[in-house]
Amino acid sequence: MSILILLMSGYSILAETTAEELSKSLPQRIGSFQKVDSAPPAESIAKDAIYRLALAKRIANDQPTATGFVGTDAEYISQNGAKYLVEFVQASTDANAYSLLTMVANLMRQSSATIEISSNVGTASILSSDQIAFFKGRTVVRVSAEAGETAPGQVVELANLLANQIDTGDGDIPALVRHLPDWQNGQKRSLFLSSFQSLEILPKGGAVLSAISSEGNADAVLTSSDSGSVLIIEFNTPQLATENDQRIINRIQELWNQGQPAPSAYRRIGNYSVFVFDAPDEQTAKQLIDQVKYEQVVQWLGENPYVFKEAQKQYVETTLGVLIAVVKASGVALVACLGIGGLFGGLLFSWRRAQQKNIEAFSDAGGMLRLNLDEITPQTDAARLIRERN
Repeated sequence: MSILILLMSGYSILAETTAEELSKSLPQRIGSFQKVDSAPPAESIAKDAIYRLALAKRIANDQPTATGFVGTDAEYISQNGAKYLVEFVQASTDANAYSLLTMVANLMRQSSATIEISSNVGTASILSSDQIAFFKGRTVVRVSAEAGETAPGQVVELANLLANQIDTGDGDIPALVRHLPDWQNGQKRSLFLSSFQSLEILPKGGAVLSAISSEGNADAVLTSSDSGSVLIIEFNTPQLATENDQRIINRIQELWNQGQPAPSAYRRIGNYSVFVFDAPDEQTAKQLIDQVKYEQVVQWLGENPYVFKEAQKQYVETTLGVLIAVVKASGVALVACLGIGGLFGGLLFSWRRAQQKNIEAFSDAGGMLRLNLDEITPQTDAARLIRERN
């Protein structure tokens, strides 16, 4: 089953760009690939993927421009005659583009036994034996080989050439995805929704999630693992988070009273509403929630009234850091000096002792030394000694 995705050329294209203008902006030749002027194949999953995103936003499929998406496709042929379909969509934001990519990834999982998710192409990419999808900036692209062709090398080559012409944008995946438990693996099976109006598209938690009202001012990410499925919903205001938290708790109580399936665990963390579904037990569900951390960011729209206190705090912390660094450096220097001095002193002492042992001392007592402690032994008067004559 074919799948969809997107791309945009390296030219600057605004959100109001039409599909025709987007198609004309694609290069006629890129690397060793030549654009085919004839109409590309009619069957495309692009409309299906956009529809599924539109469903989450409560927008009809026949009005894709209302979601801020503009899409088109083209066909390229390589020097050896292999044909490749390039499908591309430009979104209004980077987050919307990544959201569409995660939906495409789920479609690719349904049609391919093995897919690989990495950041080798674009900001994030999904690769199978005959196609690759990636997103970069506001653009999502899918490059697929013609039916019957399996040339992953040329698919990746064409995708890289196209990605190099696309604006990087933020150059990263949405921050919410990084707050998933074990997010490096969790993002590979994630489904991300940006500024959603409804969560009907999600395969988990339909009954309890119907109590959520986001007003298009919230994001969500769902991932699954052997320990269960984790859903994080981030509301952009604390007021919205508080209102939804109360509705969610009430709905869970209703489900319990009615004996209907409910989340394995639920907790509000900052502006996050965190759900766990299908966990083997309550303890495992709570452990998954414990791994979710809310990072609060406060930004003043005007002049910060606490700028002096922050500067004072920063000065104290910097001064304290310098003082600690000086003390540490002095201690290290003292220890080093004592160590080096002791080493050289010991070597010098050993060398002088060895020299003393090798010198044969003169003695008039048969090789024995006698100390003139009682001053009986007369001192030799050098003036009365007979000098040797030549």
